Amino acid sequence: MDLILVNLIDGLVTGLLLFMLSAGLTLIFSMMGVLNFAHASFYMLGAYFAYQISLALGFWMGLLIAPLIVGVLGAGVERYGLRRVHQYGHVPELIFTFGLALLIEELVQFIWGKNQMPYDVPDILNFTAFAISGNSIPAYKIFMIFISVGIFIGLLLILTRTRVGMIIQAALSYPRTVEALGHNVPLIFMGVFGVGTALAGVAGVIAGPVLGTFPGMAFVLGSIVFVTIVIGGLGSLWGALVASLLIGWITTFAKSYNVEMETILNTIGLSTPENLDENIFRDFWALTSPQIADIIPYILMVLILIFRPQGLFGKRDS
Repeated sequence: MDLILVNLIDGLVTGLLLFMLSAGLTLIFSMMGVLNFAHASFYMLGAYFAYQISLALGFWMGLLIAPLIVGVLGAGVERYGLRRVHQYGHVPELIFTFGLALLIEELVQFIWGKNQMPYDVPDILNFTAFAISGNSIPAYKIFMIFISVGIFIGLLLILTRTRVGMIIQAALSYPRTVEALGHNVPLIFMGVFGVGTALAGVAGVIAGPVLGTFPGMAFVLGSIVFVTIVIGGLGSLWGALVASLLIGWITTFAKSYNVEMETILNTIGLSTPENLDENIFRDFWALTSPQIADIIPYILMVLILIFRPQGLFGKRDS
């Protein structure tokens, strides 16, 4: 029971970290219809900027300033790049953001090099919050949980309970009407893109000390972020949250319990072949859950696309 509780906490931390990263991408897609391939690169920039700022001003100033810088950069990308490409359709948008991701990675390697940066957990949070049967739960994990939950509640309240949220959502469906009422729709879209990239920057600042700050960090999490928003449903904030938690818990439990594939298949009614040692699928039957933990989200995504293409909470077809 104690091990289950520890895994639940670890899975919650992993899931909420994934949500912090996917929330910005979901916001951008739901409001602007842009699938930003460079989103994970802004996450990487958040970690690097925070590291650089923390050297001079400390972790907390990095947490405040780095996402702002990333957000301004994101707004600039939308204003002077993506807006010009947008008129040519979705394919040029995808190519533009893909190229932007490659450019950011090259710039990061040029400025900071290819080695991992010594960006560590701040001393004030570098202690054990509590322990469960000898398993220590770091205070930094609790901090990550509170930050993630705060972001989710804040986004939900802004989008559903404030005038700003109403204008943003109206600008998506009725841009000409909103413009006729005196609102600057291009400025709104630029602001949304900037906020979305700033959220990726926050995720980078928080994740950098625990997952490592290195040039490949965008590539490591980039694909799983897209898997998350596909499973949750493109453009759904609730979907992003549920899918993130689902992936966090499934991968954590799969890595913690050494369950053999033979046991799993027997459970769903498939019998073990006779003379398994001579069977061509013997290696498949010998797989264990830790070995397949990292591909389970992709299997889940394929199943979701087959049986519910719009995702768990998706509504729009596009």
